[in-house]
Amino acid sequence: MKLTRRESKQRRHRRIRGKVSGSPERPRLAIFRSHQHIYAQVIDDTQHHTIVAASTVEPELKSKLTFGGNIQASTEVGKLIATRALEKGITKVVFDRGGNLYHGRVKALADAAREAGLDF
Repeated sequence: MKLTRRESKQRRHRRIRGKVSGSPERPRLAIFRSHQHIYAQVIDDTQHHTIVAASTVEPELKSKLTFGGNIQASTEVGKLIATRALEKGITKVVFDRGGNLYHGRVKALADAAREAGLDF
């Protein structure tokens, strides 16, 4: 039986979350991608607490961007999440692509976060 795109993504997401977990020393950088926006959170799974977050719906990024669902927007979110994490003293994270393929916008966000100083 052939899986739909949505079912494949859900299956990948469950498989990844079974292996990836954030700790206080190395929190999880979780990505959510919609058609029009991209969201990133740094999460401590032991305390179920979001440490920092960034997305294209924030006013400071929304004014700079023409559209929130492209690679340029993802790059800006990656830079912003990395700077906010470094301000909180977080240098190492575990990357959770959220069932998305490591390509396009997800890859752009990860590369920008790495360039800005996050280690994963």
